[in-house]
Amino acid sequence: MDDPIRPEAIDPVVHERVRLAIVSALMVTSSLSFGELKDSLGLTDGNLSAHLQTLEKAGYVKVTKSFRARRPHTEATLTAKGRKAFARYLDTLRRMIGEVDEKSSS
Repeated sequence: MDDPIRPEAIDPVVHERVRLAIVSALMVTSSLSFGELKDSLGLTDGNLSAHLQTLEKAGYVKVTKSFRARRPHTEATLTAKGRKAFARYLDTLRRMIGEVDEKSSS
């Protein structure tokens, strides 16, 4: 039997529900603008900005700021480290669910 999965095995940066939604959205595309993320996830500017800063500090997201037609444009991209962290997160959840299924079937 494998060692049980402990709570510290779950990445707290990814696990928070808004950051999980951001990372999930970025997993299926090359990048999303601040406005696209804000609208699709129903977040405020401040909330999205704070969560992107946390993800960027962890090295999971790269935020690029530029200007388009003289207007500020912010783009978020999931980094290779972020993709690996999300894959580990999903693997941990799958293992946890597998343990529950295994024990509840006994």
